Formats: sequence, C-alpha cells, structure tokens
Amino acid sequence: MLSTLTAISPVDGRYRNKTEILSSYFSEYALIKYRVRVEIEYFIALAEFLPQLNPLATEAWRERLRAIYRDFSLEDAGRIKEIEQTTNHDVKAVEYFIKERFDRLALQGYKEFIHFGLTSQDINNTAVPLLLKEALAEVYYPGLQQVIDRLKGYAEEWKEIPMLAKTHGQPASPTRLGKEVMVFAYRLEQQAALLKAVPLSAKFGGATGNFNAHKIAYPAYDWSAFGRRFVDERLGLSREAYTTQISNYDHLAAVFDGLKRINTILIDLTRDFWQYISMDYFKQKIRPGEIGSSAMPHKVNPIDFENAEGNLGLANALLGHLAQKLPVSRLQRDLTDSTVLRNIGVPMAHIEIAFKSATKGLDKLLLNRGALSRDLDQCWAVVAEGIQTILRREGYPEPYEALKALTRTNEEITEQAIHTFIDGLAISEEVKSELRAVSPHNYTGI
Repeated sequence: MLSTLTAISPVDGRYRNKTEILSSYFSEYALIKYRVRVEIEYFIALAEFLPQLNPLATEAWRERLRAIYRDFSLEDAGRIKEIEQTTNHDVKAVEYFIKERFDRLALQGYKEFIHFGLTSQDINNTAVPLLLKEALAEVYYPGLQQVIDRLKGYAEEWKEIPMLAKTHGQPASPTRLGKEVMVFAYRLEQQAALLKAVPLSAKFGGATGNFNAHKIAYPAYDWSAFGRRFVDERLGLSREAYTTQISNYDHLAAVFDGLKRINTILIDLTRDFWQYISMDYFKQKIRPGEIGSSAMPHKVNPIDFENAEGNLGLANALLGHLAQKLPVSRLQRDLTDSTVLRNIGVPMAHIEIAFKSATKGLDKLLLNRGALSRDLDQCWAVVAEGIQTILRREGYPEPYEALKALTRTNEEITEQAIHTFIDGLAISEEVKSELRAVSPHNYTGI
C-alpha cells in the first residue's frame, strides 16, 4: 500500500487495485516475457523447418523450450535487465538470456539459431500486438461486456417506463427509459463487433522486411511462407506482407481508433446518467460511512460517472496520439515508435478504471418513477405532434399550424387546455375520443 504512494502515475498509484490485472500484459516484465515467448516460438518453428535443428523438433524438446517463457519469473526479467546494462539493447539482452538457458540445457551447438536472421523489431512488432490481443480478449472485452450486460438488464427492467425526451435540452416526444438505455448497449455492441474485426497484425521479415539474412543463408527456402505460417498460425496474429524494418502499424492504429469510438459512446453514457441523476430521475444507493462533500452533509454525488468520464477522456487523448503517430516513420524506420509503444498500457489502464467506475455507478442507481411521471404530467404540449399527425390523417386543414398556435407559448399547456382544444375541433366524436386518449404517458412509440 505504501509503495503506491510514490508512484508518478495514478494508474500505478491511487488506482493500482483497479489496474493491477493489466500488469500481466503491459508492464516492463510482461513485455520482456512476451519477447522471450516470441523468440522461443520462433526457434521451435525453425527446428521444424531447418534440417540442422530437426533433432529438437520433438514434443519433449518443445515442452522444455516453452518452459523458459511459461516459467518466466521476475528474477528472470531482472537478469535480462542486468544484461541490458552491458548491451544497452533490450532485445539483444533477451537473446543472451535465452543463450544462457540453452547452456543449462546443454544446447550450446544450437545457440546461434536463437534470433536467427532477425532484427529487434521482428520481436517487438510481434510481442506487442500479441500482448495487446490477449489483453483485449482476457481483460478488455470482459470488462466492456460487464457494462453492456448492466445496460441490457436495465433496458429490460425499464422497458415499459415512459419518460419525457429532451432534444436540444427541451421537452420532446416521450420515449421509454428502457429504450434509451438500450441505445447505449446497442451502440457498444456494434462498435465492439467492428473492433473485433480489426486484424492484430505483425511485422516479421528481417532488417528491412525482405528476409535478406534468411535468404542469403538458405536461398532455396520459402521464407515468406515460413514467416506467414509462424505469425498467423503459431502466434495467432496476421503477418503484414510488405513492411519496412517496422510494422506499418495501420491495424494497430485502427484498434486504437476503435477503442476511442467505444470510449466516446461511454462518455456520452456517463454524461446522460449524470444528467438523469441531476434531474432526480435516479437516486443513488448510499453506502454507510461514505461522504459526498467535506462541507455539505446531504450530498450524494455521481462521482463514479464523473470518474469514468475523466478517465475515458484521458484514454482518448493518448489513443489519439498512438493512432496518429505510429503509422508515421522516417524512411525505413526511426525510433520514435519504440517509446510510444511502451505506453499502450496507460490508456488501457484508464479504460479499465472507467469500466469499473461506470459499472459501480450503474449498480448504485435507484429509479425514481415519481420524478419521471411528474415531468410528463407537466409537459402536455408534447402530445401536439401526435394530435396534429392524426388530424393530417383525417384531412383536417393546417393541423400543424393549429397546434403551433396552441402550444408555442410561454403559458403552461395542461391536460385541460389540450382537451378544450380537441373539443373545439370540427371532427367526429370518434376521432375526438381517439385524440383525448393520447397522453404524455402513452405517446411513446414502439
């Protein structure tokens, strides 16, 4: 607990208990572990491809080699950081660490096939999309689904509850509370489907993307096919066929843009629920001992929605930079992507905080049906649209203008005023009865 007080970023300090799950994907330790994983899987793939390594192409050896990353510890990561102090190169330190492990396994004769023909970006540009893919699948999508499930539960629970709509902040044709909640669930599901359709792609092709070193060493082998099988089948990513030294990052940018769109929908949601609470449509469950204001004892503030909104905004600012910066690199490569990529976990952490806060805020809602009903009772003018539409159906002359003259006034439009207007219309009693049946409580559409 005390160690979090010295953290520079709140995602590793104040909010550590909410973001700790992401350290398995976005911490320095996690990045190193994913690099080791890619290096080992690459060596195993080579062993199945090159005759010189065929003695290691057995299930027993595959399990021994995979144990290097499956049993990877903080101490192992510490050893790599020690090596890096000498190499001043993080990926080369990973290579030397694995060579040390090969010595323990009496595999000295095979050590030079570790990182064979590769550049560091073949490791980074596979490790990063791989860790992001698994973080999305194992943390992000379950968190988003939890929010969607809460919304869909409320949509069903409140599907028959009429509510005054507000367009331009003014009373508009009534709606149903459940339907308005379902709008957000629908939007989130639509954008989640688009996000899941974006390939998590990777660069894998040597120093400038052409398999130069591989081709010169083994000219008869189809290295492009090997790279495609390794990235697509072994790692579960999608290999980018034409690259420079680094990934094109276009698909990664699309992922970040997709995350931004989902965050923007959630910002819209948090602001609407904040407003509904302000309008007294919802009360909030009160936790014993919790304080809303240091000065005003009565306050129960919508802090969970405010916290979510703030963190979503921070995430979007960072995601926007990632999406705009990463696809741009000078000539065949500059290093600006390296430091930027290390920060992918920061917006993901802010999103995780926002998911938890939004879910907590939704769980605290207590519907105040009386407030919704009072607003409807005080806005009988909103049935004017329905009445003039029925009159249009009946061929009544200039019905819109007649209702405009009645309702476009600063005087309060009551139920009695509407019914008096209906009584004075030159129409059949049957249609008058139909019009009198329209009220703000039942004029809610489908």
